[in-house]
Amino acid sequence: MRTATAWPSPLRHLGPNWYGAVMGTAIVASAGATLPRIPGLRTGLTVVWALSAVMLAGVVTARVAHWVHHRDQARAHLLDPGVAPYYGCFPMALLSVGGATLSVGRDVLGEHIAVVVDAVLFSAGTAIGLTVTATILYLMLVRHRLEPADASPAWVLTVIPPMVASAVGPALVPYLPAGQPREALLLGCYAMFGLSLLATLTLLPLIFGRLMLHGLLPLALTPAVFIVLGPLGQSTTAVGQLADVAHTAVGHSYTRALSAFAVVYGVPVMGFALLWLALSVLLAVRALRRGMPFSMSWWAFTFPIGTCVTATAGLARHTGLDAFQWLAVGLFTLLVLLWVVTWSGTLRGLISGALLADPAAAQRA
Repeated sequence: MRTATAWPSPLRHLGPNWYGAVMGTAIVASAGATLPRIPGLRTGLTVVWALSAVMLAGVVTARVAHWVHHRDQARAHLLDPGVAPYYGCFPMALLSVGGATLSVGRDVLGEHIAVVVDAVLFSAGTAIGLTVTATILYLMLVRHRLEPADASPAWVLTVIPPMVASAVGPALVPYLPAGQPREALLLGCYAMFGLSLLATLTLLPLIFGRLMLHGLLPLALTPAVFIVLGPLGQSTTAVGQLADVAHTAVGHSYTRALSAFAVVYGVPVMGFALLWLALSVLLAVRALRRGMPFSMSWWAFTFPIGTCVTATAGLARHTGLDAFQWLAVGLFTLLVLLWVVTWSGTLRGLISGALLADPAAAQRA
């Protein structure tokens, strides 16, 4: 008889970071939907959205099997400070696919079904995201034994889920009954925006200090520096999306203030995001020249850059500047290129079995 830890063996080392592939795929569809209409683009985005939905179902199924048959490994992941933050990828995958379903999948499913699917995934992703944020932060404070040199950009994954919810939620505001329901969702999204933003601001100095004082990340983990772009781009996207629908939920005076806030907040933050993007690209090029191997950490190239696309597209709407629109197009082109490279590498790694091997054994080898 097979033991619980022996079946299915390929899933034993399947960590929560695999949800990053779902996030990185769904954001391609969502980001592309914010760009000007280009012949053939919408069809391609629909295919990518469908792929992200299939990937979500597959990874959720595999992770459930992992918890059922390899519970010891799953618990070990929670107590591992290098793996636990990646549990934030699960709710973000739900939220990302939900948002892409409403923005792109509605062309296939119809508006009503797309709204229902998005509402379900948004509700589940928000509840799980808030739970994960509180739980993993608690474990970091109480159970994990952390040193300043342990600070990692992956820590940000712990606190980003509420920010993703605050960026996805506004699209559902117009579909709620007028009055209290709309206002509650709008202000709830602003609350999650503040929760995630302030938590991120407490982590960024630790992360940057670690890179400055304790040296760069190991080559294989270099793509993780891109994760910092996530809260920067997603927060700018959130304030823009919230300002777009504010007129359906609150008074005119609030609407004008929130629209101004979207620009006053978004422009400086995107300035810093572009600086961080430049640093991240330089570090990635340096790592590649030194032989950085392919791993699932490469998916960190995709979702964070996708949030910068939606952020700059939002700034283009609110400012009317063509420069932001062209910047969004340029970032989207970079996103698609990185997505193709990463998806291809993941497919090769799955076929060869390298991505499902014991990471400790691979490191020893």
